[in-house]
Amino acid sequence: MRQSALFTDFYSLTMAHGYWKMNMNRRAVFEMFFRRNPFSGGFSVFAGLEPLLQKIQRFAFSPDDIEFLKSRLIFDDGFFDYLRDFRFRGSLWAMDEGRVVFPQEPLIRVDGGLVECQILEGLILNSINFSSLVATKTARVWLASGKGAVMEFGLRRAQGPDGAMSASRSAYIGGAFGTSNVLAGKEFGIPVLGTMAHSWVMSFPGEEEAFRAYADIFPKNPVFLIDTVDTLRSGVPAAIKVGKELAARGVNFGVRLDSGDIDYLSREVRRRLDDAGLPNATISVSNDLDEFIIQTLHDAGAPVNSWGVGTQMVTGGTDAAFTGVYKLMGKYDGDTLTPTIKFSDNPEKTTTPGMKQVWRVMDKWGQAVADVLSLEGGETPETGKHHAFWHTSADYRHFYHVPETDAVPLLKERLRNGEPVRDSSSLDDIRALTRYDLETFDGSYKRIMNPHVYKVSIMTELRALKLRLINNFLGGLS
Repeated sequence: MRQSALFTDFYSLTMAHGYWKMNMNRRAVFEMFFRRNPFSGGFSVFAGLEPLLQKIQRFAFSPDDIEFLKSRLIFDDGFFDYLRDFRFRGSLWAMDEGRVVFPQEPLIRVDGGLVECQILEGLILNSINFSSLVATKTARVWLASGKGAVMEFGLRRAQGPDGAMSASRSAYIGGAFGTSNVLAGKEFGIPVLGTMAHSWVMSFPGEEEAFRAYADIFPKNPVFLIDTVDTLRSGVPAAIKVGKELAARGVNFGVRLDSGDIDYLSREVRRRLDDAGLPNATISVSNDLDEFIIQTLHDAGAPVNSWGVGTQMVTGGTDAAFTGVYKLMGKYDGDTLTPTIKFSDNPEKTTTPGMKQVWRVMDKWGQAVADVLSLEGGETPETGKHHAFWHTSADYRHFYHVPETDAVPLLKERLRNGEPVRDSSSLDDIRALTRYDLETFDGSYKRIMNPHVYKVSIMTELRALKLRLINNFLGGLS
């Protein structure tokens, strides 16, 4: 299925038209990176890459798309001839989807004609930003639960149909073990989960009848929603009565709390279930949960077996967007790359120029020490060599380190001449990478509140290039 190349910001097309008209469509290098971790957190999770690669390979202008652009009455006819044959024919490098990542390091590098690179901007940012936001939020929720059972229940609150599908996929990467979104289950192979709504209970004369009917229809581990009327005075007694009937047949069951004081109610429900001889009955909770509430409940020892999270997970909650940006890092004159830099009064917004690789430096125990940026083909963090690793702002801040093991290159070629050069990763493999990566970072970086800042640094050679461009710019202003 074709992906309309109109899925871009209008300024990308006006600039593309300008590059074409001025015969400036030479080879260039762009990078996608982000400026801060969402949720005041210490890490992020890179998600959305595999769907993005599929879309790029189908990215084209249909005859209808061309007619729409003609109706704008601002483009030359010759530009439409170019767009009719438009395909991405460059190369794309990216980190593995599911990787734990950090601000200021390139997640994606695009190398191709200036026009095609520019037109891809909107698609890349839209695909990666939302997916990474949700995957990061879910990883935080999963960690807050003590790496427990987290269910994604966000379809009804997600940002439109595509948002719901992207959110379900990304939440699974981040750590959710299933989704309520049935279409996501079909499309992505994610386990589909669900119990009952209050409307089911309200459709019967009483809670006992509702629970018994549900258990008769779905006899494999049914879960009863016990807060429709009164959790402790009617919901739990009805669940216990039906639960004993199920236990006599060797069937386990669970209950779900969706309102009230979850800490108090979960403890009281657990006590009553245990007193009734039903210690294997499980307790699930929902009710607008986020990582802060879940961590508080988990640390307090609330007897919760699984967590249903919806709105806060699939919308990003307190953070509406991931801060990914897409910047020009170099342009070619023949075969020679001339690095480019974007300046800002805010040093954190001044870009790091040139075509780069990202290296993850690990200690001998397999724990991450720092991510280090180097110029492609230039200086690298060598094992056993004493290095100075500099702050990405290229100021005085730095630290010295002697790598004990070979640094791991994180950017890998994904597309060459617009075609894939490696097999796609399965969603389960992507999810497994996130879990593996999280284990390689000290717990101080994964704290839900006030995390330690992980070091993202630049090599001395790259710092020298950045300082030289800055000084050349400042000299030109004097």
